[in-house]
Amino acid sequence: MRAIEPFSRSAASLHEGAYARPALRARRAALAGGLAALAALAGCNQTSRMHTGSIGPSPAASASATALRGEKPLSEMSAEELAGAVRAYGARYDGNPKDKDNGLAFASALQMTGRNDQSLAVMQQMAIAHPNDRDVLSAYGKALAAAGDLPKALETVRRAQTPDRPDWRLLSAEGAILDQLGQPQKARVLYEKALVIQPSEPSILSNLGMSYLLANDLPKAESYLSRAVAQPGADARVRQNLALVMGLQGRFDEAERTASAVLSPEEAKANVVYLRQMLSQKNTWSELAAEDRG
Repeated sequence: MRAIEPFSRSAASLHEGAYARPALRARRAALAGGLAALAALAGCNQTSRMHTGSIGPSPAASASATALRGEKPLSEMSAEELAGAVRAYGARYDGNPKDKDNGLAFASALQMTGRNDQSLAVMQQMAIAHPNDRDVLSAYGKALAAAGDLPKALETVRRAQTPDRPDWRLLSAEGAILDQLGQPQKARVLYEKALVIQPSEPSILSNLGMSYLLANDLPKAESYLSRAVAQPGADARVRQNLALVMGLQGRFDEAERTASAVLSPEEAKANVVYLRQMLSQKNTWSELAAEDRG
């Protein structure tokens, strides 16, 4: 379940004021870890620490990767296909570590296989070779976030932005980082600004949906994710995020059907089984919400 991976790092609160409470933060991080395991369970491959799923590969990285392979995007590849892509990009990187297109694609593929530290190391080299390149700075910020260095990620993404010609992808990426830092209201302002530039963009709508998911507002999360899935260009990660929200509301059959549109029936079923088990444990979503209200 590729789109659920971002929860492996997130410990966002239901409200900004609650974010500083260590006990709640630890319990929320435990739940996040459980959702991350959901991504790995069925052989899924993205284990980035970004929590919305749509901050992933930059446009340049995605285009470069597709052009180099002449096949489907990274986000739609199986674990085996991604492993092959990592080997191919790695070999090209060894031959020319300053090549921008291959470097971006290599770093993106590494993130999708959970090798976040290596992805960051590649992007550090890219940033040295291309210090003023907007695509590189954007991808570097995302790699920093995936590796857990959120303050530096925020600084880097903001540095890549240009106020006179703002990039909606960078606005959405900055929002995703702020969500992870426990600042959902500020994050949503940025998502809305991104939607003004790129109306109905599924990745932004997905980010908004996952922002509300972290705030335990599941109906609102589902509303945004349903809108995202209905848009042309919505990828597998968006549909899987919607399946997650359905499952968290106890609609497991519906979640399995939704996930089956982009996963094999066995993978979709395995993810739902794991979700059932996770929610039946003591550290449940509802308990987290109750503790936050307390």
